[in-house]
Amino acid sequence: MESPIRMLDDRTDQATRKMLEKVVERKQKFNRFKSWHLIAMWATVFISFLFFFYIYKSVMQPYSYSFASMFSAFVSKSSNFYLLVFTVGLYGLMNLLREKREKAEKEFHALRCEIIDKSKDLWKKEDEWKNRHTVFEMMKKNYDINLYHENK
Repeated sequence: MESPIRMLDDRTDQATRKMLEKVVERKQKFNRFKSWHLIAMWATVFISFLFFFYIYKSVMQPYSYSFASMFSAFVSKSSNFYLLVFTVGLYGLMNLLREKREKAEKEFHALRCEIIDKSKDLWKKEDEWKNRHTVFEMMKKNYDINLYHENK
């Protein structure tokens, strides 16, 4: 368990600490997919630009007089095919990571909203209810998780 969450001894019970731990895990998973998606997106843009520049210089400029000659020049080099497959594969990876990022974001947001909805049940006692803001502030400060409002 995360150390700031463990330090919430008298303010929360074990089930609440477990829920807070799970929302932190989901936030970390979302951030991990978000960064990998960003890396894959920029790699796709960069590799696509280089591939199209290479095709323009090696195929389109010298053989611009005929589409058939451009196609023949493109197909005659097997490296063009491999570069095309690599670029399309990188684009597919970018889309896969985008879907995983969106799924992780939905899971994180759903659990965060569940904690907000159940906050009256999680902090039942009067003194716990009055001190819940310290838990919310700790989550916002340490993990950038807003438990005050459901909206992002």
